[in-house]
Amino acid sequence: MTESQVVGHVRRALERGEGGRIVTPNVDILRQARDSAAVRDLLCGADLVVADGMPLVWASRLARTPVPERVAGSSLIWSLSSGVADDGRSVFLIGGEPNRGANGAERAASKLAGACPGLRIAGCLSPAYGFERRPDELEAVCREVVEAKPDLVYVGLGFPKQEWVISALADHLPFTWFLGCGAAINFVAGDARRAPAWMQRTGLEWVHRLVGEPRRMARRYLGHDAPYAMRLLAGAMLGRVR
Repeated sequence: MTESQVVGHVRRALERGEGGRIVTPNVDILRQARDSAAVRDLLCGADLVVADGMPLVWASRLARTPVPERVAGSSLIWSLSSGVADDGRSVFLIGGEPNRGANGAERAASKLAGACPGLRIAGCLSPAYGFERRPDELEAVCREVVEAKPDLVYVGLGFPKQEWVISALADHLPFTWFLGCGAAINFVAGDARRAPAWMQRTGLEWVHRLVGEPRRMARRYLGHDAPYAMRLLAGAMLGRVR
């Protein structure tokens, strides 16, 4: 699907009273899925799986099974909000920086509401780091979301933590759609800057994040993801030649 088709699909499903989950795998998530059955189950359990990463788009084209375009969680948070705002629906945000005055989720929610007239904010939470490992805190977060009964929930906690939280919520909210959106809430709140559009188009968004957070991202991008991306592209090319 294209990004606009994803938005249309979610809006129609909500109109029918059907919920679901969206997962946006990138190179790092596919690398984890290669080695972990639990991660593969998270992907297979989603209703929509779209490619968040240009290397995935390129590999699909090389393999002659092309996806139409990159669909990033950082873009979907805006396009979905705009789409469901036209229907007067509600969103709940989980994630963002917890310790900067008004928390990150609150600031992101305010910006989304300002940009998308008609959007209702059902709630927003920026839980303390590690809350998912503390049963009482996880239960409190889940309780607040369930009681709000939102139409759409954005969970920006990083993969796979955000998918674990979504799994804890989904059975209690069968009419709700969930999007695991990584750093998107931080981007919307203004606590982090997304790469320029030209870097997004050319598959260099990871360079922008590496420069911004070298100590945290170097091992992931240079030690794990870049070699995996090269193997992915080479494998797709080899399959095409064969």
